Amino acid sequence: MPTYEYRCKSCGHEFEELQPMTADPLTVCPKCAEPSLRRVLGSGVGMIFKGSGFYQTDYRKSNSSPASSDKTDPSSSSASSTPPPAPEKKSKEPGKDPA
Repeated sequence: MPTYEYRCKSCGHEFEELQPMTADPLTVCPKCAEPSLRRVLGSGVGMIFKGSGFYQTDYRKSNSSPASSDKTDPSSSSASSTPPPAPEKKSKEPGKDPA
């Protein structure tokens, strides 16, 4: 459930309220009881990844990372200037040479 920020236009009271997304916005101020409460656009909360599958360095670009050095090393690239040899054709019948 998201947390919504509210501000009263009458008394200036500000507070946060945890509400379902489907709930109607609050309209009455809990401090002055006036129907002048408005929902404020909040800054939101930054995403926080917790658990063993998330690391702080996963998406950081660095010159010293092993992943970037593999891409720049020409000896480790899978593309070569000569194509691999073609596979030999085998005859379906034993004793005959492929033509």
